[in-house]
Amino acid sequence: MTRTRILIADDFPLFRKGVREFLETQPGYEVVGEAATGREALVKAEHLKPHVVILDISMPELNGLEATREILQAVPETEVLVLTLHESEDFVHKVLEAGARGYVLKSDAEPTLLGGHRGSSPT
Repeated sequence: MTRTRILIADDFPLFRKGVREFLETQPGYEVVGEAATGREALVKAEHLKPHVVILDISMPELNGLEATREILQAVPETEVLVLTLHESEDFVHKVLEAGARGYVLKSDAEPTLLGGHRGSSPT
């Protein structure tokens, strides 16, 4: 079985830890790294080449929109999923225009992160 390799990028360590622990209990997922800033997410994505980067929109150094653009330019085979507290339609449009595959509210994270990708690479 191919495992989906994931990089988690959020500036709150407790949130990263919670997402990591949740995903690591699910079959078919492997968390390959964590990042606390948009710049760190870019560097780690270039090095680790994850299938998916789960990325917060509000981060230091590079915000989620800038990081999404740069990650997809550097590692085009990686998909970005933005995970955020922001519910604005404007953010949804900006995230999708930046090239993210999807947009998930943190309040909906658990059921949404597993939807449709259990045990397979999201392509």
